[in-house]
Amino acid sequence: MTETVSVSPKFQVVIPKAVREALDIQPGQKIRVIPYQNRIELIPIWPMQKARGFLKGIDTNVDREEDRL
Repeated sequence: MTETVSVSPKFQVVIPKAVREALDIQPGQKIRVIPYQNRIELIPIWPMQKARGFLKGIDTNVDREEDRL
């Protein structure tokens, strides 16, 4: 998904609706802005409650070092 936005005179941009919906971005949500290799990355910050259960069903049977048992 590629979208083009304009920067306003106040240096504001609008996140396109398709992107907001795809990432479930809500009004007031915090987003981390990271300059990276000549580009800008916007990373949504999710509350810890939203992360609850995201590892459900993960296989925890892995080889471990003796001191990690």
